[in-house]
Amino acid sequence: MAIVSIPMGGPKDSFAAVKGYKNPLSVAERLRQQFFVPLLMAFLFIPLSVQAQGVSTALQQRQELSIEEQPGLEPGIQDEILPPAFQRTSVFFRSTEIPGTIIVHTSERFLYVVQGGNRALRYGIGVGRDGFQWAGLLKISRKAEWPDWTPPPEMIERQPYLPRFMAGGPGNPLGARAMYLGNTVYRIHGTNQPQTIGHAVSSGCFRLVNKDVMDLYDRVPVGTKVVVRHAAAL
Repeated sequence: MAIVSIPMGGPKDSFAAVKGYKNPLSVAERLRQQFFVPLLMAFLFIPLSVQAQGVSTALQQRQELSIEEQPGLEPGIQDEILPPAFQRTSVFFRSTEIPGTIIVHTSERFLYVVQGGNRALRYGIGVGRDGFQWAGLLKISRKAEWPDWTPPPEMIERQPYLPRFMAGGPGNPLGARAMYLGNTVYRIHGTNQPQTIGHAVSSGCFRLVNKDVMDLYDRVPVGTKVVVRHAAAL
């Protein structure tokens, strides 16, 4: 084996100066690139793809919940305990609206009552299904405790088994309280289906669990400004 002069670069360069010598480090590097890295990437990305699929499914479920009105159903106390994300709480909230204003973000599934000082009281809500969502500015024109329910004709057409009128009570789909918005058919009201909070389920109204709608009812008078947005303003 012929030996040439050894460069001054150290052992690595010395090995390279030997004719016909193959650096064992370069062989190991090739093995790492050809076998180890692909295996590592497979282990990393397969779980991530499964996780992403699960998150996507959860978001789809949050967007719309396929459930019809169930008049006569009376929820229990435990049924009204919401997931932590949708429980009533005080949050940081920037707004130019005066304290007492209601702001609804339908895409977030939250209703806010502005309190001033960059704070607001936040409630989890159920919102309108795709095709029934809207945005605008209205005022509370009327309030009612344990309101009666008269399903609109379009709802009767979709669910012909519904009663044409139902007196207020625990099994009423409007729940314990209702706040009517302007001269429209829209309301902020309670519900006898607590599991629908956080979902798109209604025909354009905004629903809260009964304990939350009772709390809101006591905080806001007739004439309160209600701002409905699909998304939070930047």
